[in-house]
Amino acid sequence: MCTVEKRGNLFILTLTGDDEHRLNPTLISAIRTALADIKSQSLSSPAVPSALITTTTGRFFSNGFDLKWAQSAGAGFMDRLHGMVESFKPVVADLISLPMPTIAAVTGHAAAAGFVLMLAHDYVIMRGDKGVLYMSEVDIGMTFPEYFNVLFKEKVASAVARRDILLRGRKLKAVEAVEFGVVDVVGKDEKEVVAKAVGLGEELVKRKWNGEVYGEIRKGLYPVLCKELGLDTRTLVVPRL
Repeated sequence: MCTVEKRGNLFILTLTGDDEHRLNPTLISAIRTALADIKSQSLSSPAVPSALITTTTGRFFSNGFDLKWAQSAGAGFMDRLHGMVESFKPVVADLISLPMPTIAAVTGHAAAAGFVLMLAHDYVIMRGDKGVLYMSEVDIGMTFPEYFNVLFKEKVASAVARRDILLRGRKLKAVEAVEFGVVDVVGKDEKEVVAKAVGLGEELVKRKWNGEVYGEIRKGLYPVLCKELGLDTRTLVVPRL
């Protein structure tokens, strides 16, 4: 369901398998396991800076929760949906607290929870030739979990952008996504997106930041989100001078 490649000081987490990378219990568990292993490796070598790049294969970065799997339960649909929503919340917490810079290399469409997975990273690089970002809930008749709402409020500065994304179901191509403040860099195609992500990752690790300090500073930027996710903050001093 996902693989992790160590390339120098970069961890490259790639979602594999089916083309849509629907977030069902199996994939959510695989992502959490991969992030836990990446965090463990980072903390075991605190003097070695690192960064995470998350990317995928196929047409989608992620098409959100696996609603077909939930619907296959019949009367148990809501229980399965609630289970996915709750089990995905720790994935967002893992990314917000990860002790290293994080980059989403979005080489395909990102919808609903897939959009949230992307937005939980520090930086987003998206391909310009294909792909859209889309919060589909208003169109399919579903409200947002509160941690989705808080993530958007703390990550997307413009109230107009949040309105159009969440209340209008606006489908954003890469250039529009930059204007809306949800994408940082555009690559012309899949290859360039990954290359730009690797370049940014290498640039960041050259700064030789302490990962735990970096993670705590990140948490301090999003206090309401951290409260919603159940993340505590710490005061750390790791002198470099």
